[in-house]
Amino acid sequence: MSKMKMTFCCQTCGTLYPKWSGQCSGCNGWNTIMEESNTPAPSSRFQGYTGTQAAMTRMAEVKLHEETRLTSGSQELDRVLGGGIIMGSAILIGGDPGIGKSTILLQSIAHLSQTLKVLYVTGEESPQQVTLRARRLGLPETHLWLLADTHIENILHHVQKEKPRVLVIDSIQTMHTSFISSTPGSVSQVRESAMQLVSYAKQTETALFIVGHVTKEGNLAGPRVLEHMVDTVLYFEGEQDNRYRMIRAVKNRFGAVNELGIFAMTEKGLREVNHPSAIFLSRNSQSVPGSIVTATKEGSRPLLVEVQALVDQSHIANPRRLSVGLETQRLSMLLAVLHRHTGITTHSMDVFLNVVGGLQIVEPAADLPTVFAILSSLRNRPLPHDLITFGEIGLSGEIRPVPGGQERLKEAAKHGFKTAIVPHANASKKSIDGMKIVAVQTLKEAIDYFE
Repeated sequence: MSKMKMTFCCQTCGTLYPKWSGQCSGCNGWNTIMEESNTPAPSSRFQGYTGTQAAMTRMAEVKLHEETRLTSGSQELDRVLGGGIIMGSAILIGGDPGIGKSTILLQSIAHLSQTLKVLYVTGEESPQQVTLRARRLGLPETHLWLLADTHIENILHHVQKEKPRVLVIDSIQTMHTSFISSTPGSVSQVRESAMQLVSYAKQTETALFIVGHVTKEGNLAGPRVLEHMVDTVLYFEGEQDNRYRMIRAVKNRFGAVNELGIFAMTEKGLREVNHPSAIFLSRNSQSVPGSIVTATKEGSRPLLVEVQALVDQSHIANPRRLSVGLETQRLSMLLAVLHRHTGITTHSMDVFLNVVGGLQIVEPAADLPTVFAILSSLRNRPLPHDLITFGEIGLSGEIRPVPGGQERLKEAAKHGFKTAIVPHANASKKSIDGMKIVAVQTLKEAIDYFE
């Protein structure tokens, strides 16, 4: 009988320790180290199936074939996946509880079941609960196969026998394998279970969807190696009390990263939003101080969003700098650049910034609209309702160009904007009908335009 080995493992980052410690040195988390018992693995873990034996191949002799993509039934989800589902790929999707992970997957496999054999493995719900959800959403049930099991060896036995083309695991934290004696949800169990599932998917050209839990910080629970095993990692963004949901690709071996898919939660499930810019542009009919529209780019698609700022006299020693949707550190940097190169100071003011709609802007193209919104609120002077601007601000006060300037301007013109203040290098070489483009090179030049 094999001897049981006791280890201590961090449940957040997977770092191993010979004894228990209060703080993990890998991720600096407190009380995340748990005791686990691991038995030595047998020589062959994947006993239910066999793959082809690997051999050395000269790169010039490798035969390439065109990757066929399957549509999931949703253009927004296909956009995030890079154009569709590739057979043999492993896709990890995470998000807060109740945000719509199981719903979007159930809708997708219901569409795929019309032409392919699919299997939905549920470890958290019973088949009755999944069936009730499918009926509530009005999905076809005839070709949907369900399996309520959490044992990896049993699941692999069923999929080897039935040979589904699409496999959904909901969720990986509930799965366990007999090769490890630790409890389900532990780092070792998640890592081993995912490795067996991904290996099967690669060997049999099966499309694999894995649902993962998230921590209170919003990161995927389990070891970091889980994200390295799969081909695509998708994150759900948005709050449960918000009607709109956003799926962002943070890793994609078959497409672009940072693609964003926008959905609306309805009684019939998640419905794709065809014109997302209209969501973020629900503004007042009249111009108000501290509000301006910018064109941000999420993946390959430009989006128009409203940036709001509120500047007020502070009554505390250290004025507050609060930003929702933009980095707070970047806000502090922009305030310092504004004071250094234009003489406008906010050291005694509270500055609050918000991106309407819950969108997270990570690109520096929001620098110029952020400064304009702050100045508009500080001076209590509304900006023109048909004005749009974008551009990165450097520490020396220069306005730097941003990628995709032409697509941003065309999207703004489509929504009726008449004036655009953009970096000089992003000025359109061809005139855009009905739009006046103002090209600026410095921050002072941009501000003087309204003086």
